[in-house]
Amino acid sequence: MMSSSFNIFRVGISFVIMCIFYKSAVDSLSELSPQKYFSTLQPGKASLAYFCQADSPRTSIFLEELNEAVTPLQDYGISVAKVNCVKEETSRYCGKEKDLMKAYLFRGNILLREFPTDVLFDVNAIVAHVLFALLFNEVKYITTLEDLQNIENALKGKANIAFAYVRAIGTPEHRAVMEAAFVYGTTYQFVLTTETALLESIGNEDIENAHLYFFHCKQVLDLTLQCRRTLMEQPLTTLNIHQFIKTMEAPLLTEVTEDPQQVSTIHLQLGLPLVFIVSQQATYEADRRTAEWVAWRLLGKAGVLLLLRDSLEVDIPQHANVVFRRAEEGVPVEFLVLDDIDSLISHVESNVHVEEIQEDEDEDTKSPNMDVQDDEVAETVYRDRKRPLPLELTVELTEETFNTTVVASDSIVLFYAGWQAVSMAFLQSYIDLAIKLKGTSTMLLTRVNCADWSDLCTKQNVTEFPVVKMYKEGKNPVSYAGMLGTEDLLKFIQLRISCPVNITSVQEAEEYLSGELYKDLISYSSVSVLGLFSPNMTTAKEDFTEAGNYLKGYVITGIYSEEDVLILSDKYAATLPALLLSRHKEGKIESIPLANSHAQDIIQIITNALLETFPEITVENLPIYLRLQKPLLILFSDGSINPQYKKAILMLVKEKHLDSLTPCWLNLKNTPVGRGILQSYFDTMPPLPLLVVVNLHSGGQVFAFPSDQPITEQNLLLWLKKLEAGLENHITILPAQEWKPPLPAYDFLSMMDAAASQHPTRKDPECTKETDVQENDKKQHEDKSAIIKEPIETLRIKHWNRSNWFKEGEKSFRHDNKEL
Repeated sequence: MMSSSFNIFRVGISFVIMCIFYKSAVDSLSELSPQKYFSTLQPGKASLAYFCQADSPRTSIFLEELNEAVTPLQDYGISVAKVNCVKEETSRYCGKEKDLMKAYLFRGNILLREFPTDVLFDVNAIVAHVLFALLFNEVKYITTLEDLQNIENALKGKANIAFAYVRAIGTPEHRAVMEAAFVYGTTYQFVLTTETALLESIGNEDIENAHLYFFHCKQVLDLTLQCRRTLMEQPLTTLNIHQFIKTMEAPLLTEVTEDPQQVSTIHLQLGLPLVFIVSQQATYEADRRTAEWVAWRLLGKAGVLLLLRDSLEVDIPQHANVVFRRAEEGVPVEFLVLDDIDSLISHVESNVHVEEIQEDEDEDTKSPNMDVQDDEVAETVYRDRKRPLPLELTVELTEETFNTTVVASDSIVLFYAGWQAVSMAFLQSYIDLAIKLKGTSTMLLTRVNCADWSDLCTKQNVTEFPVVKMYKEGKNPVSYAGMLGTEDLLKFIQLRISCPVNITSVQEAEEYLSGELYKDLISYSSVSVLGLFSPNMTTAKEDFTEAGNYLKGYVITGIYSEEDVLILSDKYAATLPALLLSRHKEGKIESIPLANSHAQDIIQIITNALLETFPEITVENLPIYLRLQKPLLILFSDGSINPQYKKAILMLVKEKHLDSLTPCWLNLKNTPVGRGILQSYFDTMPPLPLLVVVNLHSGGQVFAFPSDQPITEQNLLLWLKKLEAGLENHITILPAQEWKPPLPAYDFLSMMDAAASQHPTRKDPECTKETDVQENDKKQHEDKSAIIKEPIETLRIKHWNRSNWFKEGEKSFRHDNKEL
């Protein structure tokens, strides 16, 4: 808004869109050759061009939308042309395949920006994106409340703000805001966001609809005061926004002395009524304050005027203190007697009917809502796709730079696809990781967009997206198989020490068990595992080493196999071979015998040991605890739990009374979905804290601990015995409802099950030594002719066998066919 470059940008844009195949001509588009098109470009001339070759109708839908955009773009001085490429053409816009299907933004003949054409999915998106780029310095895109407050503080006493929230970039509402900004951008500062949290932070919880606020900052001279805010209550269309801004420009209060029937203001022209506050000389100051207060309350809904009775030639009934005039012509004014402001506001609002202004009155059928995606991940990515990410914190790799980069330094590489929702969602977590590690890690964070470099991803054995691999000099790459989140990936990177660690003395073993040896890593792994073996236990040591390699990045493992190992085994009452589990939070060490335990058994023992005794249940860890196939004993709490409740439950655990249950607790402040769970159990939200037993795996019954009894060890034990004896009634039974996909094409689980049945894998997941896996990969890449292209689903299942211990909980959860 405020920059002097507005008019330069306004007329200085050339927007070029590329394609490779199209056959039919579109009458409304001017057709030029590439040479002719570029020769006609002039400084200050805006142009939107579409490059294509006449071989295939693949982009016909896009051309139809582009044709629809011709007229509105011409209204803003942007011409539209279709440029026909020829096979001999060597221009970058007609040439390489990787440059196709992108949008190129020019000013004159200078390239400003490029977009994937999939963001220009309809005429609204085309117009919105072109104007958004045109007004890039005029419309501020923000993501946080702090950004909004900074802009507000900077403009106090200088200019007003038009703040808009839209659900997604490229929607009709976004187009309407951009068109308004094109007209009013030199007068007001336009601010745009797609962040629901930002909208909620200013007191609006209606995140399903677009909103526009007018911030009255120009009249605020005291920087400690907040700017008044007026919400536009009509839908966000171009004409509605125009009407709203016009009412914001009108005087807040006008004094008149003429007949109310003869008064004309901008409000009547816009179809809004007028409210006259009748005043007289004796009460003028009080009446004016009242009129100003009413004017603020009715701003954008009606015009407010102060009518001086003493100077009026027309008689006003002595008892009337308000005159109400409707916008319709020929309707007589109303003389009202109202006792308070709320009554006046209510009367006006109940008698005002503002017709919704339709942008397309000839449209008979309702178009589908393009900004609502098939799943929450896709919708979130779609909504936030304009949100700028600090991608400069990671290095973008290409086929030319990949080998030299990963060889020169230890690297983490994210392989993703720019067209896939999960990839783009995880890219945000990956950038968050880069922010956390900035200046503290020697590991180089890099990324490869497999949509652009598919051959490179194939060479690196990438068969699904997104995938993270760690490359270290002289070692084979290691794939990450954990949760797709910042914290889990950070833990994976920090725990990538050589596992198992070779402990060489009893003193070092004690330091390892106490956490002193790797104290910087305790926050990422609350359990340290030490294997104790006699020097001659070769097979047992190999199995433990294999398990340690398998669990690298998830837990710290060490091995001690010196001649004096009996000192440790005697101290901790461990029969060799054995595991020592050091739980740092609880400050205790326990031993587990490993006689006749193979690598897979050791993995299972360690993964079970990682589970907390009384965990806080979250969305991320729930599948892991469901894998135990036990009923859940859940304590629901609105915040931290009472220490006495925790003590009572832990005592029952220690006394083995809860072996048949999985005790846990759920903090509704950390996991708000818990409220919906409780409401499904009780219909209404029950008082907290509340203890329930949920039998997900057989029957689906839900039992509630009596709310009139305190949660003590004795009361809880008595209640559990009644449950076991069948003396307690359930409060509800969860339905045996299948979790079906929204469409058959989204039934990926069935696809994977079908692939598994056609290509059977090992019945039990086996630990494969990392070196063996990578050697096999290496041999495959050395002999490309020997590569067998297997179905993607089969390749994914092979990949998942390695990370089965993370996934079993999710699988059992799905097969239970119960809703938590």
